[in-house]
Amino acid sequence: MKAELPTYTLAQLALRNGQDKPQVWVAFKGMIYDVTDSRLWKTGKHYEHWAGQDLTDELKDAPHTDKVFDKFKVIGRLVNT
Repeated sequence: MKAELPTYTLAQLALRNGQDKPQVWVAFKGMIYDVTDSRLWKTGKHYEHWAGQDLTDELKDAPHTDKVFDKFKVIGRLVNT
């Protein structure tokens, strides 16, 4: 049986911006992805997008589809509390 993913709040996610903590995480459709090792997120910023945020509403402006998240590890679920 697969272990349940840990949950994180928006406030906890916000700390994983590559500056407050070394981790670089982003959320998309309720899942949190670790993009720390991505060269495109090295500074915690990817074009006009910042790490530590829910990018669900911002993807419509991206030149790629949501399949881009397939290459990153899911490390948790975003909860609204």
